[in-house]
Amino acid sequence: MRISEILNSKKTTISFEFFPPKKAENEHTLFETIEVLKKHNPDFVSITYGAGGSTKDKTIDWTLKIKQTYHLNPMMHLTCISSNKETVDTIAKTLKENKIDNILALRGDIPKDFNPSTMEFKYAYQLIEYLKRNWDFSIGVAGYPEGHPESPSLEKDIEYLKMKIDAGGEFIITQLFFDNTKFFDFIERAEKAGIDVPIIAGIMPILSLNQVKRFVEMCGATIPKKLIDSLTGKDKEESYKIGTDYAIKQCEELLEGGVRGLHFYTLNKYNATKEIIESLF
Repeated sequence: MRISEILNSKKTTISFEFFPPKKAENEHTLFETIEVLKKHNPDFVSITYGAGGSTKDKTIDWTLKIKQTYHLNPMMHLTCISSNKETVDTIAKTLKENKIDNILALRGDIPKDFNPSTMEFKYAYQLIEYLKRNWDFSIGVAGYPEGHPESPSLEKDIEYLKMKIDAGGEFIITQLFFDNTKFFDFIERAEKAGIDVPIIAGIMPILSLNQVKRFVEMCGATIPKKLIDSLTGKDKEESYKIGTDYAIKQCEELLEGGVRGLHFYTLNKYNATKEIIESLF
């Protein structure tokens, strides 16, 4: 089912993100995570593409498997990196043949020693324009409450986001964040710029301080000092409880503020996300 239609029919959506394991021996972790979390009836699930398109074939395989075996509503990530018109058409045809309606269109992280001039689609809005012109998908885009790391300013970042929406993006899923004021400020900036599509909040439960630091370095998000202090020096079990409790309170506040959806970055682990969902609903 098209995510845009679901968002128009529901007050709040719940969704999960998975990534294709690089090693076959780790696939059982993904199987188990999907089996547990599917019981919470997500409105959709997303499948990542891997840095530089490194898991492209596995992403396609897992998108089909999640639809056919687990009977969930998948959204496949599709990046400009390693994509040209021919590969996009091939992927789009496969998705259509399998009645998969949703794509998250991204530029993707540019790998080191990669020459961007070789890219047929240099920016996400160009990929979106091509998909809209040639195919019929419900297309989501990425948003950055604290600005994309490469954007010169928050204002410019919203300009780039508006370009993606004007090209045909129908909903926005944000990068992870831990300070809700930054999310609500982001929504206000987007609305002032004339962006009126649903914005879904990206949530990552903290499992350990080192883990979350690695992710925020990549995406440009910040961790509130109070949260860092509460995690410092804690063992794995204590960190898990602090992080999960924090995510529950964060989601409660977002729901009270009328958030259109909660999108959980599961890291192919189900315990924290399961606990959060069961506390909220």
